Amino acid sequence: MTGWRDLAELVRAPAALSVPGDVIAGAAAAGTLRPRTLALAGASVCLYWAGMAANDLADRTIDAVERPGRPIPSGRVRPGTALGVAAALTGAGVTIAALAGGRRAAAVAVPLAGAVWAYDLVAKKTAAGPAVMAACRGLDVLLGVGPGRYRAAVPAAVTVAAHTYLITLLSRRETTGATAALPASTLAGTAMVAGVAASPATTVGGVLSAWYAARFGAAQQRALTSPDAVTLQGAVTAGITAFPALQGALTARAGRPAAGVAVAGAALLAAPLARKVSPT
Repeated sequence: MTGWRDLAELVRAPAALSVPGDVIAGAAAAGTLRPRTLALAGASVCLYWAGMAANDLADRTIDAVERPGRPIPSGRVRPGTALGVAAALTGAGVTIAALAGGRRAAAVAVPLAGAVWAYDLVAKKTAAGPAVMAACRGLDVLLGVGPGRYRAAVPAAVTVAAHTYLITLLSRRETTGATAALPASTLAGTAMVAGVAASPATTVGGVLSAWYAARFGAAQQRALTSPDAVTLQGAVTAGITAFPALQGALTARAGRPAAGVAVAGAALLAAPLARKVSPT
């Protein structure tokens, strides 16, 4: 029988710590950070978990060769179960978003869900893969806007999307390795993202942005020296666990430093949890 730990591994449960900050950063940028933002963050987590389950369903054949220990190829989770989990979480995510944020939230949640499934089933193995995944996280930021102006949250959405793009580029080579040119280019991109997220108006934003750059950057520095599969996978993990620091910096930049620190705090939990259940 499929156990809770098997399902947690299927959806990369700890990696969900990288998700709520998207919605909070979007809400802070739009000036609509309210208690209901937490419900929208819950919707975001459901859609993220749905994407992880759909990812493993789509990759079950190649995982049987490259990662036979994953839940589906190992036989711990049946493909039908993974499909049911992905569909149920997708429905839950869209429903929660609609209940918490009304039509405006639903208008973002539906295309977000579509983009998640499109990435897993179609785009992932194409050249458009990184851009589609980046669009997913950008939409996730806009999910937090609620009744505010989407335009106000676009810079935060683009920044989060850019970071996502860099992680996705690395993840495409985490089972095969690459040349040093790949981490060199993503490291330069990370420096640009950190510079955009930093705020001259608040020390908190600058500190959190520097923390993000140091955490993700150090892993990419190691990959410069040894761009093998294991080191690149470590860089991907670092990029995922550094997400809260970036989101916290963006939240602080929007004038909510206390909320930014709270968001970034998730990064302290992400790394140890990643050692128990891989976020990649």
